[in-house]
Amino acid sequence: MSNSQLIHKLQQKLAERAAQGNLRVLKTTSGLTDFCSNDYLGLARSEKLRALIHKEEEKYKQLPLGATGSRLLSGNHPLFEELEGIIARFHHAEAALLFNSGYTANVGLLSALPQRGDTVLYDEASHASMKDGLRLSFAKTYAFRHNNVEDLKQKLERTTGQVYVLVESVYSMDGDQAPLRELAQLCNAHDAALIVDEAHAVGLYGEKGEGLVSALGLEQEVFARVLTYGKAMGLHGAAVVGPQVLRDFLINYSRAFIYTTGLPTHALVSLKCTYTLLTEMNQEREKVKRLAQLLYRKLNNISGISCTPEGSVILSVFLQQPQQLKVLAAALQQDGFDVRPVLPPTVPQGTERLRVIVHAFNTEEEIEGLAQAIAKGT
Repeated sequence: MSNSQLIHKLQQKLAERAAQGNLRVLKTTSGLTDFCSNDYLGLARSEKLRALIHKEEEKYKQLPLGATGSRLLSGNHPLFEELEGIIARFHHAEAALLFNSGYTANVGLLSALPQRGDTVLYDEASHASMKDGLRLSFAKTYAFRHNNVEDLKQKLERTTGQVYVLVESVYSMDGDQAPLRELAQLCNAHDAALIVDEAHAVGLYGEKGEGLVSALGLEQEVFARVLTYGKAMGLHGAAVVGPQVLRDFLINYSRAFIYTTGLPTHALVSLKCTYTLLTEMNQEREKVKRLAQLLYRKLNNISGISCTPEGSVILSVFLQQPQQLKVLAAALQQDGFDVRPVLPPTVPQGTERLRVIVHAFNTEEEIEGLAQAIAKGT
């Protein structure tokens, strides 16, 4: 196939997606009220964090400014080890290993840990990065119905080898929580290892923002947790926490760790500072949940839409006429609110929705304004 033929083929694929109304494009926004980003606590825009990072960087001027190689070659230095110790202690785990993103952490963990002959059962609503990691594994993999403990139980009866159960503590699209206590009990009864992605729980749940697993006191019941720093912590990177032997195993067998350049010093210093601030952010955690509950009540009083779930800072708004989602989102943008529609293939056909995210820096007036704008547009 010549280059021109290949270009034509790619253009056809894009045209097909455009005809379906699902073509993705990059866009920038400015001056809009943020109900879209994952910056739940406002740390990505925190001047206090910026000042703390600037001050802390002075302590590490002897380290390279950027990255120099993979951590198994030239890229490792004492700040990595220091930060991983901080992360492990903060999340009440034996050990931690840093990765360059949440996607890389899930791919690196799940492509390496399950072995040929093992069985992995994963919630059907799990993040794409978890599913992509499993595609690289030699284990047998099966989905179970979302948050359906009975379906998982039935599938556990037919597993072989070491069994792993994968869930998110808070689901990124639906905003609902996994029934972690029930899952932990079921996994214990079947000698299955429970792995929890805490991407959308870190910073928001727990006494200091440790995550939902810690908030429920289940640290010893969960084999491994994936902590992503691009959400409530407003940064980049991720960590896998669990037993020391898991850290050692990943250093030796996780290709996503072995063959990746280590994070630059600035990213490590930023993470260290953010962990310091998390302990002081109880007011922000309470405020964002209060605002989310307020918006939930207001949206469910609007005819023609439904809003789920209650008690989450991630809200899904469903229209009786889903084809109007793009029109409504465009109208909200015109009214000054940054809200985006979520369409297939990101979510299954028939579950299209507006995904509304509430932040600690939002105000009650902005909540009221958004609710009024949605009511006007439906």
